[in-house]
Amino acid sequence: MKISYNWLKQFLQIDWDATKTGELLTDLGLEVEGIETRESIKGSLKGIVVGEVLTCIQHPNADRLKITTVDLGADAPVQIVCGAPNVAAGQKVPVATIGTTLYDDKGAGFKIKKGKIRGEESHGMICAEDELGLGIGHDGIMVLDEALKVGASAAEVFDIEIDEIFEIGLTPNRSDAMSHFGVARDLRAGLMQQDINLELISPSVSDFHVDERTLRFDVEVDDKDQAPRYCGISITDVTVRDSPEWIQNRLKAIGLTPKNNIVDITNYVLHELGQPLHAFDAQKVKGNKILVKTLKEGTPFTTLDGVKRLLSSEDIMICDANSDPLCIAGVFGGSKSGVTEHTTSIFLESAYFNPIAVRKTAKRHALNTDASFRFERGIDITLTKYALKRAALLIEEYSGGKMGSDISDFYPEKIEDYQVFLSYENAYRLIGQEIPKETIKKILASLEIKINSETEGGLGLTIPSYRTDVQREADIIEEILRVYGYNNIEFSHKLNTSISFDSNKETKIENIIANQLTALGFNETMANSLTKPEYVALSDNISEEANVEMLNPLSNDLKVLRQSLLFSGLESVSYNINRKNNSLKFYEFGKTYHKYNEKYQEDKHLTLFITGNRTTDSWNTTSKVSDFFYLKGIITNILGRLGIDALKTIPAKQDVFSEGIILSIGKMKLVEFGVLKKGLLKEFGIKQEVLFADFNWDTILKITGNKSIKVTELPKFPAVKRDLALLLDVKVAFKEIYNLAFQSEKNLLKEVDLFDVYQGDKLPEGKKSYAVSFLIQDETKTLADKQIEKIMQKLQQTFEKNLDATLR
Repeated sequence: MKISYNWLKQFLQIDWDATKTGELLTDLGLEVEGIETRESIKGSLKGIVVGEVLTCIQHPNADRLKITTVDLGADAPVQIVCGAPNVAAGQKVPVATIGTTLYDDKGAGFKIKKGKIRGEESHGMICAEDELGLGIGHDGIMVLDEALKVGASAAEVFDIEIDEIFEIGLTPNRSDAMSHFGVARDLRAGLMQQDINLELISPSVSDFHVDERTLRFDVEVDDKDQAPRYCGISITDVTVRDSPEWIQNRLKAIGLTPKNNIVDITNYVLHELGQPLHAFDAQKVKGNKILVKTLKEGTPFTTLDGVKRLLSSEDIMICDANSDPLCIAGVFGGSKSGVTEHTTSIFLESAYFNPIAVRKTAKRHALNTDASFRFERGIDITLTKYALKRAALLIEEYSGGKMGSDISDFYPEKIEDYQVFLSYENAYRLIGQEIPKETIKKILASLEIKINSETEGGLGLTIPSYRTDVQREADIIEEILRVYGYNNIEFSHKLNTSISFDSNKETKIENIIANQLTALGFNETMANSLTKPEYVALSDNISEEANVEMLNPLSNDLKVLRQSLLFSGLESVSYNINRKNNSLKFYEFGKTYHKYNEKYQEDKHLTLFITGNRTTDSWNTTSKVSDFFYLKGIITNILGRLGIDALKTIPAKQDVFSEGIILSIGKMKLVEFGVLKKGLLKEFGIKQEVLFADFNWDTILKITGNKSIKVTELPKFPAVKRDLALLLDVKVAFKEIYNLAFQSEKNLLKEVDLFDVYQGDKLPEGKKSYAVSFLIQDETKTLADKQIEKIMQKLQQTFEKNLDATLR
């Protein structure tokens, strides 16, 4: 939020420098993130002086140029070549002297230098108003008042304003400080603690009156909970034109672009007092009636930005007598009811809308306006009518308008101020230091918190309506502390602590594996549990029905809780690869969230991501790309470190993996890993191979927790390993090979592993090569060659018969 120091000084006549004021505001909780100096005209017209044209003759070498001699108040006049058609002797003109920097409308500067133009020397530049930033005219040079003194600084003539702009990082609870008046009010409280008592000057509305009632509007509110207060007034005979320069300067200082006097005044009062206002062209409000209501779901409405939006049945709308929508209440106006240069009468609105309703509407339509920003956080309901009078008086003064009606004020149930009792003992306990009671009373008075009653133990207080965030005793204590000053609280130089001992077994196991992975070169990631709902379309293992949706999502990209850690991990991989970090090893401990039959379920997972080279390039190390077996070795080591062995290997479903396997114990799946499909990686803009592993951590913890260490003898008889290179149809999956192998040999076959896959132009079209290893072992005797060959022939024949496989 931007706050103009000059604007602030209208309410509080402080003479501190901006840096010192910024420090006090930060101490008060209004953190000043930066201070920027702003000039109403860039460069502040430095080097621009008033000159008098003494002579003006035709340039001998150019039809459109003239040679002038100009008196700048120095010892001798200077010669300036000028191309303006209106330059003439006797004029007082603004002159940019040698060395002066002028700025264009984009802020780019150029320096005035001595030079020759068509052979004639020129010692400066006679300026047009756009060249000085004083307007847009470029038909000719500016002709100044003849009474001006030659040599006078143009900065004094045009009253250049230099301002300091505070950039305040406002916390959501401080709705009371969403205006210059609110910041001034808080600053005054801080100054009072330093015994600097300044008057808080509020804009006067005592001149408000209605002479003629020529344009009456009826106001009808359907739901007082959605609009607890609604004020409005009609103003006739307005002339829409540019705002006065002082209002334009105030708005420009905080980054707003002036539009016209009516719109600018509503924006001015918004940033002055914190009350949003809206002006309707009265002639476009049918039936001279304002209805505050909701409309049917899907009702079309075009907003001021020209975007056609479909309304929700929960959106509060401002409508005319025919229930035609004019404005999304508290958020954005409509394209058909706004003020234009043809507007001659207006209906001016000032209201208090339900903060929750406004926040939902703004999020629903992806609109974030100055008005919604304030309504969402809760404005001061008692300010509504006062701000309307303030704006009406300014419009009357600067548009020539007249009050066309009395103020309509719908306020059926007055909202009472909060009553809170403050215990001195609780204040001392929470603050950690005893603050004198008189100091506490002084702070409360500076914050306009009224003391209704006083006892030995505490104070009965009434909270002002604008402090919507102060409703409890703890809130009062926080207010006292921030104004008193956190830096004024004494802290002990002694720190007492005890050694913590974490006996949580699950945390110990997690730390063991985290340390192991870190030692292997992995980096831990922690992704947001909120993710895009569209990710469910990328995997058959998750479904849209199982999504856990947020009731009030921050954005469409953070709308559901994740059902898999895969996609958030790929986002991290893609982010790093796009920044030339191509060799990655990531791990993440995290949860997934699911909804099954209206019941919610959380599952803990450990995921691994590997891509690129195993190690960084070095002069004595050959780069080696990470592959499936490298990942498998890491996974086997992790499970081995936890004492988990005797694993069963089965093929993974070809869902997100092009090739993958599952390690399990019995029917319990422990980890699923493999090479991710290229089509999936393409969704994240990843062009290199990525290996992924997903551990069911809850299952692993369960097994590890119940697992006792067993010692078994090593097999007395050796195992035999044989390989087959099979040429297969591309549609054949490793799972089919795996299942057929164990069906063919149930007794002596122990393991079936895929260790190479090849597809290329050296193979027939539609074919691929699988290199598969088979581990054969008899635990009672040594296998004979004939027995081994018989098993391998049996396997080969099975693959040929069922899969149409051939040996390579």
